[in-house]
Amino acid sequence: MATSAMSEKRVVLLCGDYAEDYEVMVPFQALLAYGISVDAVCPGKKAGETCRTAIHQLSGHQTYTEIRGHNFTLNASFEDIDHTKYDGLVIAGGRAPEYLAMDAFVLNMVRNFVNSGKPVASICHGQLILAAAGAVGGLKCTGFPAVGPALIAAGALWIEPDTLAACVVDGNIITAATYIGHPEFIRLFVKALGGTISKSNKRILFLCGDYMEDYEVTVPFQSLQALGCHVDAVCPKKKAGDLCPTAVHDFEGDQTYSEKPGHDFTLTANFEDIDASSYDALVIPGGRAPEYLALDGKVIDIAKHFMESEKPVASICHGQQILAAAGVLKGKKCTAYPAVKLNVVLAGATWLEPEPIDRCFTHGNLVTGAAWPGHPEFISQLMDLLGIKVSF
Repeated sequence: MATSAMSEKRVVLLCGDYAEDYEVMVPFQALLAYGISVDAVCPGKKAGETCRTAIHQLSGHQTYTEIRGHNFTLNASFEDIDHTKYDGLVIAGGRAPEYLAMDAFVLNMVRNFVNSGKPVASICHGQLILAAAGAVGGLKCTGFPAVGPALIAAGALWIEPDTLAACVVDGNIITAATYIGHPEFIRLFVKALGGTISKSNKRILFLCGDYMEDYEVTVPFQSLQALGCHVDAVCPKKKAGDLCPTAVHDFEGDQTYSEKPGHDFTLTANFEDIDASSYDALVIPGGRAPEYLALDGKVIDIAKHFMESEKPVASICHGQQILAAAGVLKGKKCTAYPAVKLNVVLAGATWLEPEPIDRCFTHGNLVTGAAWPGHPEFISQLMDLLGIKVSF
């Protein structure tokens, strides 16, 4: 990690099949970007194996919808976890907690963390595991509203979430209602680990579009919000509160990535009102959106403003199609998703091979990455350019 030497902080992320997609990957990659070691585990699985994830969102029905998400790769083996060697625990939500709450080994691990006084951060349906572990008696907790009855029955002091971004802290337990609350949820966990965030009063602009890659917008967006940055997301012909559908691009053994529908991403500002000069940095997600965004004159003007002003620009995957179309890559060294190499080379840049695929590079004011597995480096290198630090 470029932002700071990897801290000595180590945490466990408890996963399971059909954990909520964002609720696994956003804290996982955000904490890594901040210099914290994260071991993601699932009972019955080993490092290198995957958990299938679920995309949950409210779509106008009486409860949330579920569709398949990315395949999340574990980086540690559950049976090797010794709670005494870690500083905290994160419990993801989704459907996984329903069956994980029946696993005696999971419950024993959770009790060990809770009883040790180390920070335990649980989100959405993850609180079912806390309830099953007998860890919430007399504690204030929130969660997805549907888990309220179980928490009340377990003796918790249930706090009905006033919004789905609600978070509650009581002792060493941090609870959140849904992934909408990730910025505060992650910030509270970092604080509980003893972390301090400095020089984060930055304004950052995201150039979004329909069918941008799901992770490539939300992971950096919420990671930067968790640091305390003001982050605005805009899309041509759309306003604050409008939605952009996203695409899940995954690597599933085919000759190129697969595509599945992702979450709907909510924009935070009006594209037509944007004053690029009021922002400190630009982030360009990948996915399919850059193909058409590169044809929009105002998008090109925004990209030119940041590059010519030498403000930090972080672009990932297919996002470099926009920079190539803007004519701002000449003389730059950069990478991108390998299929975008043609655009990068024709634009006059020096191609840097993304080997492995999570490799990211900084050249001057430009950070480039090849795909979402590189988010920890991608975010960390942008933090470096902005002077943002997480210290322990």
